[in-house]
Amino acid sequence: MEEPIEDGFEFGLEQDSLADSMGLKLPNRSLMLVCGGIGSGKSLITQRLVFGLIENGAKVVVVTTELTTRGWIEQMHSIGYYCTESIKKGRLLVLSRFGTIAQPIEGIGLNEVLASEAMDDADIIIIDSASSLMPETDSNEERFKIIQSLRSFSSSGRSILLSLDSNEMDDGLFHNLRASAEVVLDMTNTLIGGELKRALQVTRFLRAAGPIQTNIGWRVEPSMGFIVDITAVS
Repeated sequence: MEEPIEDGFEFGLEQDSLADSMGLKLPNRSLMLVCGGIGSGKSLITQRLVFGLIENGAKVVVVTTELTTRGWIEQMHSIGYYCTESIKKGRLLVLSRFGTIAQPIEGIGLNEVLASEAMDDADIIIIDSASSLMPETDSNEERFKIIQSLRSFSSSGRSILLSLDSNEMDDGLFHNLRASAEVVLDMTNTLIGGELKRALQVTRFLRAAGPIQTNIGWRVEPSMGFIVDITAVS
């Protein structure tokens, strides 16, 4: 494994100002969460972060629990985030919970994902969505063990970003993860005047390298990807 990047991971892109509004770099050795319900934009923001990270030289492993590998790559390309060169160069590895015929592989949980040899050379591991990999538990001891395993994993210099839907997992574990994470992003949708307004709320962002806007309006344009709505940034 290469020496970890000590001062954080750049994710800026010329076509949008997301990094300028959100701390310039993602913190190293950190646990990061993107939280929201179905249709809130969790996958879109994670795809934007993936593209920004690989364009700035980070090595990223993506684990998708919702799409096949091909489906995830096609989704990236549909919004202008072309990533095949990064895959060829070893900057991006995409793993899917599904087999080649789109049947779920049984017995795969968070621990199995983190134990994979594919994680050894990654700077950042992104799991979308991680909710379905979380065990059902009502034990505070079990919840602590899960967070401890995530902390142990990231202590070697890697960062982990999990997208989570609170409706798909244990409430206690969800809240404990939020309390422990360095970065918490909450995705919201609001219907205003018949128009759907999307917002990214920066609930927590520790060790930021630049300024933080607490509420970032955004939209997605075909072939252009994630666009920050400068009229809705606060």
